[in-house]
Amino acid sequence: MTHIKRPITTPPRTGLTREDLWEGQDRGLIKCWEIGRDRAVRFPELAQRCLAGELPVLGWKGGVSRSLKKNEKFGCLKYLAQWQGLRGEDLDIDLTQERTLTCSSTNMIVTFTPDRAKYVNQEPA
Repeated sequence: MTHIKRPITTPPRTGLTREDLWEGQDRGLIKCWEIGRDRAVRFPELAQRCLAGELPVLGWKGGVSRSLKKNEKFGCLKYLAQWQGLRGEDLDIDLTQERTLTCSSTNMIVTFTPDRAKYVNQEPA
């Protein structure tokens, strides 16, 4: 499975084990998206920021709180999945591709990548 897609109308999954949620073929992306959908209901102001194109700090690498000297950084696909959920979008992530977004509040350019080595040891934002 190289492309993870789920329509926003899909109900959240229930009754799955931790292994099913995080270690399956989707690599935890569906769970991250479901968490984003849940947070959108509980934190509507956070959802609005995401809809406005911001990349707020979430639980995964990819969010930005301020501009850095170097205005580009890498983020993980789990962040992108949660962000899509917060925005109320369909989950749509290609595990073989990088996707670049620019934060509307900081103008930081974030490239979400399946290559963990690119974002693990970089300077935090």
